[in-house]
Amino acid sequence: MHRFFRTALALASAAILVSACNIPPASHYADAPGVGGLRLIGEQRIALKYAFEGTTVGGLSGIDYDAANNSWVMESDDRSEINPARFYRAALDYDSEKFSGVTLKSVHFFTQPDGSRYPNLAHAKLEQGDQVPDIETIRVDPHDGSLWYGSEGNRKVGLHPFVRHADSGGHYLATLPTPAMFNVSKNEVGSRNNMSFEALSFASDGKSLWLGMEAALYQDGPLATPDNGSVVRITRLDRAGKVLGQYAYPIEPVASRPAPGREADNGVSEILAVNDHQVLVVERAGVANADGLYTNHVRIYEMETDGATDIQAIPALAGATYVPARKRLLLDLEKIGLPRVDNIEGISWGPRLENGRRSLVMISDDNFNPQQVTQILAFEVL
Repeated sequence: MHRFFRTALALASAAILVSACNIPPASHYADAPGVGGLRLIGEQRIALKYAFEGTTVGGLSGIDYDAANNSWVMESDDRSEINPARFYRAALDYDSEKFSGVTLKSVHFFTQPDGSRYPNLAHAKLEQGDQVPDIETIRVDPHDGSLWYGSEGNRKVGLHPFVRHADSGGHYLATLPTPAMFNVSKNEVGSRNNMSFEALSFASDGKSLWLGMEAALYQDGPLATPDNGSVVRITRLDRAGKVLGQYAYPIEPVASRPAPGREADNGVSEILAVNDHQVLVVERAGVANADGLYTNHVRIYEMETDGATDIQAIPALAGATYVPARKRLLLDLEKIGLPRVDNIEGISWGPRLENGRRSLVMISDDNFNPQQVTQILAFEVL
């Protein structure tokens, strides 16, 4: 969730979603050449605070395609404040010509190691090991259809970010060990609050995972501003948590300036492996105007790790010598004719289209905010 939109929210219901048709399943983690481009097929939206099976839909900050079941998983980053931490399964109806609709099929709740649902901060027993969820990313395991998801933790109460493995229904299986450098601290070292594990992707071979930070660690330098960029660590780990490689990804300066006294940021909101050495990176900036309303600048880059320094042994990037990953601008969402660009936080490969090309889908996190929308965008991969 974009860090400027945390607020108390009331429940509400809204309009009906369009039904979907079958799309043939396909493996979306097969190794592939670099992406030449993306062509927008169409957009669908889920109504604000849409009521579904006793829950309020919103905050959809992660999406992935489950090829075995021809369905999509979409997680909410609700910190169990409206409903317990959860994900939805859905059908998306699109082909190479049009995107016709979205249908929610079911809702599932994540569980902690003891089998309980995640509590909100007010009800969490932190001294007994409860975690307060801030789940920002989700992936379907290409080997068995289980789920992996990442949470940003909560620096204010000493909760570290984590990556967990769950079965297809969201029930806890294991926690993936992650490097201690990402832990939170009372000092200005480690992860910043609400700016840590935002991005996750299986590698193209399905044997390892890429884990992306939203923003720089304290020791790696300052955050992005309209005048200067920043840097984040993107790490490849095996399924036991061994670091296979870690790379410095350079973030662009914020694309516009906020009104006086207002805020702006830019960070990584999701990643998606293309092949063994290239990863798509979503850079999403939010810039506030005088009324506190945000403009989102969203760009998709292709990150190239070949030739970059493996930085896992560099404790602080600020002042260090290293070669960052190269990047190539693939798509600027403000330049493809959309009526608006919202807070894009999820990206996933989809099934093959009828013309044989891959598809790709993005989703925005509306923060349950009436000034935002949940938009789902379908693309043809060129």
